[in-house]
Amino acid sequence: MSNQIDTIRAAWQGRISGCLLGKPVEMISMREGPEGLNKFLSESGSLPLRNYVNYMDHEMLRGANIKCCLEKMDKAEVDDDITYLVLALMMLERHGIDIDTDDVARSWINLLPVGATFTAERDSYLKLIERLDMAYQFGGKRNFDLNEINDGEYNDWIGAQIRIDMYGWVLPGKPKLAAELARRDAILSHRGCAVEASAYIAGLCALIPDTNSREEAVNAALNLIDKDSEAYEAVLLGIDKAGKPASNLHEHYGDMSPVHSLNNLSVVVWAFLSFQDSFDEAIGETICCGWDTDCTGATVGGLIGLDQGSIPELWTEPWQGRVLTAVSGVGELNLDDLVDRTCALVDKFSSSPDLP
Repeated sequence: MSNQIDTIRAAWQGRISGCLLGKPVEMISMREGPEGLNKFLSESGSLPLRNYVNYMDHEMLRGANIKCCLEKMDKAEVDDDITYLVLALMMLERHGIDIDTDDVARSWINLLPVGATFTAERDSYLKLIERLDMAYQFGGKRNFDLNEINDGEYNDWIGAQIRIDMYGWVLPGKPKLAAELARRDAILSHRGCAVEASAYIAGLCALIPDTNSREEAVNAALNLIDKDSEAYEAVLLGIDKAGKPASNLHEHYGDMSPVHSLNNLSVVVWAFLSFQDSFDEAIGETICCGWDTDCTGATVGGLIGLDQGSIPELWTEPWQGRVLTAVSGVGELNLDDLVDRTCALVDKFSSSPDLP
């Protein structure tokens, strides 16, 4: 029991800490690329990045992101990478492993403010509002096609990939089911490679506690996704470039959107495999790689938490176990409670005779 609690606690701590590390420089990375990102980190005295980012005035560092800088932090500020993790926990508490895409849609409408959604999620949310009737919102029959909802210009971006870690966390040793639950969630807003990327990450989360090495888990998770998918290729690229400079990933993906599912998936795999001796180095170099820094930092941090079972206090003390979320009516949560609730689901699902 203690190992399970430690693992889940470290997963939460790693994901939140990695998110907070990437949050101050997210917009700088997106707008100015890796050169502008690393220029800011250098001039702010943050390199090598082995602690939270030092504050320095910048037109794209503002609002709550400032409160994620070193010595300015007292809690984990609201971020969609954490909001969706909490929402997935709540959905699993209510629906269990029978959760389907309609449950996800209703949860968005009833629990997620539209202002907390972005790109593909915002697009799909607005389409839901336009097409659903009130009966559907409260459990009635769906009278629209889901393909109408996920048909958007952002449906191959990273959004679904940041929503699905929880499915793997609560199903250790059951990667196929974790990947399936991730797909049910992802298809509300995404298609193709983005759905496969989501299934891959959820499956990897379920595999890590049940395998002997990171390499074993990373390769085993490939069996869960379509071998003809670009997501499969992205994972292979991350494996191939592990231990090599991150510039190799940028050379491959060129001008791809910084919030695409594929380039960011490669970063996650690359960082998870490249830096196995130090949490500090792993999430620090993840952020320095660029693209969607808070998302990749969160995912890598959570994966390492699952693998190592502990996160250095350097990263956890500044936010004091206080977790803000945009979920309606929830507000601030306590890390200990989140860990207990997650472990309760692990126990519930592991003892169910009906699980595949």
